[in-house]
Amino acid sequence: MLHIQNLVYRVGERALFDGATAHIPAGHRVGLVGSNGSGKTTLLRLIDRQILPSSGSVRVRQKSRLGLIAQEAPTGQLSPLEAVLAADKRCTELIRRVETEQDPAVLAELHDQLLDIDAHTAPSRAAAILAGLGFEEQAQHRPIDSFSGGWRMRIALAAVLFVEPDLLLLDEPTNHLDLESALWLESYLKSYPHTILMVSHDRHLLNNVVERILHLHRGTLQMYRGGFDDFERARHERQALAEAQQAKQEARRREMQRFVDRFRAKATKAKQAQSRIKALARMSPISQTVNERRISFRFPEPPRCSSPLIKLDRLAVGYEPDRPVLEEVHLSVYNEDRIALLGANGNGKTTMARLLAGQLLPSAGEITCTKKLKVSYFAQDQLERLDVRLTAFEQMRQAMPDETPSAVRAWLGRFGFEQQKAEVSVAGLSGGEKTRLVLALLTYERPNLMILDEPTNHLDVDAREALIMGLCEYKGALVLISHDRHLIETTVDQLWLVRDGTAEMYHGDLDEYRTLLLDERLARRAKPRDKADKKQTRKEERRQAAQSRARIAPLTKAAALAEQQLADLMARREVLDAELADPAIYSGPSEPIAELNRQKVELTSKIAVAEEEWLEAQSALEEALGDGEDKFG
Repeated sequence: MLHIQNLVYRVGERALFDGATAHIPAGHRVGLVGSNGSGKTTLLRLIDRQILPSSGSVRVRQKSRLGLIAQEAPTGQLSPLEAVLAADKRCTELIRRVETEQDPAVLAELHDQLLDIDAHTAPSRAAAILAGLGFEEQAQHRPIDSFSGGWRMRIALAAVLFVEPDLLLLDEPTNHLDLESALWLESYLKSYPHTILMVSHDRHLLNNVVERILHLHRGTLQMYRGGFDDFERARHERQALAEAQQAKQEARRREMQRFVDRFRAKATKAKQAQSRIKALARMSPISQTVNERRISFRFPEPPRCSSPLIKLDRLAVGYEPDRPVLEEVHLSVYNEDRIALLGANGNGKTTMARLLAGQLLPSAGEITCTKKLKVSYFAQDQLERLDVRLTAFEQMRQAMPDETPSAVRAWLGRFGFEQQKAEVSVAGLSGGEKTRLVLALLTYERPNLMILDEPTNHLDVDAREALIMGLCEYKGALVLISHDRHLIETTVDQLWLVRDGTAEMYHGDLDEYRTLLLDERLARRAKPRDKADKKQTRKEERRQAAQSRARIAPLTKAAALAEQQLADLMARREVLDAELADPAIYSGPSEPIAELNRQKVELTSKIAVAEEEWLEAQSALEEALGDGEDKFG
């Protein structure tokens, strides 16, 4: 299907591709990976013949249809459904000719061609793709200009998928999607009947969709079997082998050089010395493939605050007083909570994030925050707020005016900015570097709670892994909105579902959530409900859920308080045990030893009581949760 042979492409003096070669057979699904700026998007443009190579060749099988999403979002008064249908140029042309053709024989031939391409099913297929990407039926008929840029890019993606090209070229297809649409896209691409070449930094998508990984590295292309995890293992094994060979070669080189230095002047050994000199000259160095600089995210440890950090009680919030986006919200954020917000775009995830960040005030109910709470909020438009005229150092210096220049540079270093990169203007930074700068700016005050809304959109796979490691080591609370399933699964342990006008805890995992979405989609297709009935049912469900939460909330608080009291007592006993285990204490008077033993006996008694209270509180909570599932599940 695709043949790349000795490809060379230069941008100024820099060679993005230098003798790159790769071949992709028809029907294969391939993921194209590489660091930011390595040339992945450029390769797609070369394949699509938007640009031409400096030398070498990029050939696609003859008469094959290519599909690449336009870089600019569609505009105009057409509806999304009309725009997607119009993307199939052949079908559109045939329909146009049918409407004007007078010759019965030609008309019959045109109808046969329309039948061959299943033109009669085109509207339903287009509508199904749009629905999968998050467009409700009513939204499919609104003018494109009424949508935001992110939603219009979804229309562009839907158009390419609808055409079903023989070679589908995708460049970060999940960047403008929520988790729900990303899960649908994953299922769609797994059953795609033709060839796919997909640029993506979404590890989960690469593991579950593609069967080959094409690695772009230093201007060359290398194909690996399997998904991204398989690629990582193979690459690390290859790098380890190269390191071992390099070490072996260096040892051999040193041995030969010692012989030359020792015997070059001796007549009896001169011939052998000259032989080794020639061998050293012929010895090609093994290229170094490892020890590349890896970025890091090192978030500061926050000061301890009393828990919960934030408590929402019967809360309503929105942008207009009489039109709340969310109602009857009864949730709390505790120290070291790791929470992901689920729910399709438009259901209120960002509204919930802005509420927790203090950017929105409730229109009803009560929000309580602990004293000295510091919150950092990474919004989706955060990168656009940077001052492009300043360098990274200057931007950071403005946020830390009381710190020395060395302290500012040290802080930037925590986020992968070495001295040279810190002097680059913001305008010259990549999207991933801007993301790291924003996180550095947001966290220097040591927040107790970080709220991150799609933080990975501009990060490559390695940077995403670095972010995951940084978040796992972070000691504060985390609220995350992301379409990256791998990021969610590795950094959070609690899910909140935002939909139907409220937010509540979701007790399943992402696999169960995906099954829930699939079941709901099938149910909507099988039996569409009347809108009034649907609204009434949702209102009743919210009322019942609110009653259940109100009943369980005191028990949840009691269990958490009992657990905290028990933990404090256990920690105090550990300190006493450490003091009693110190040999130095036994060389002095006996009174301190007796006092420590008395305190330990007293603590042990208190721990027994606290354990009993905690068990009773936990048992009452579990019983209430069980009753709630029976009654409202």
